[in-house]
Amino acid sequence: MSSYNSLLPSAARGLLSSCRLPLRQSPMVPVFSSVPQQVRGIKSNNPQAQAKRAKEKTKKTTKKGPRIFKQSDIKSAQQFSLCEAMRYLRAFEVGREPTAIKYEIHVRLRTQKDGPVIRNMIRFPHSVQTESRICVVCPPGTRHEKEARAAGAVLVGEQEVFDAVKEGRIEFDRCIAHPDSLPALNKAGLGRVLGPRGLMPSAKTGTVVEDVASRVEMLRGGTVYRERDAVIRFPIGQMAFTPEQLRDNLRTTIEQIKKDAAGLNDRINKEIYEVVLSSTNGPGFSLTGDFKPDDSFDTASLSGL
Repeated sequence: MSSYNSLLPSAARGLLSSCRLPLRQSPMVPVFSSVPQQVRGIKSNNPQAQAKRAKEKTKKTTKKGPRIFKQSDIKSAQQFSLCEAMRYLRAFEVGREPTAIKYEIHVRLRTQKDGPVIRNMIRFPHSVQTESRICVVCPPGTRHEKEARAAGAVLVGEQEVFDAVKEGRIEFDRCIAHPDSLPALNKAGLGRVLGPRGLMPSAKTGTVVEDVASRVEMLRGGTVYRERDAVIRFPIGQMAFTPEQLRDNLRTTIEQIKKDAAGLNDRINKEIYEVVLSSTNGPGFSLTGDFKPDDSFDTASLSGL
């Protein structure tokens, strides 16, 4: 019987020869296929997956259509006639300085968010701002300067106006310019001072005109308004106005806004949704469109301070 040590070389040779043979695939061992499979985090070449990704990308990049400003339903809201709203507002303003209190109008519009806005100037039958100080930038020594001074402008000229603004003496409420003075106005660089105050003349706001005298007369008794977030808001009368005076100004306002809306692009539809009357310190009252509640209502009590 051979010893244990003599059997070691033959056992080692048998083990090495068995390792040279190819491994057989067992049914219990998973087979790795050469077909590419989708792995999380790696883009797949699957056409369905690519189509799905393209669809999701299109949804993200597609711009939404025009959106309409949401307006609350006024059918269930309490509304008032003009005289009723004036009576309540006068009660809220008792004890305050009457010359500093004004009636304000809020015209709510049904319009698109990305559409053009209404911007214009209106002259009331009964002036609201009687002490407007107007500055006119026009060539000195011309007839425009004489007409502007005769119309009531407090500051007229070119260099005179430029020096006053640079020195900080802005003693005017409105500023208009003649087209011939625009190069000098731009060269003076007053936009940094007048722009933030809303006084820089611009063709969009109607403050760059040929006939400066008529514009001065209009500005002294008129009001500039602009639509903001589908609402047009501006003073419409003094607290001492009678109901008839306030009615005339309100009627002129509604007619002017309707003309402004009709003058926009035909594809843009703007219409008046609600009219709210308020005062400087008082709340807002939605108007029905009626002048007074009944024939027995005495409007004389709403006249005067």
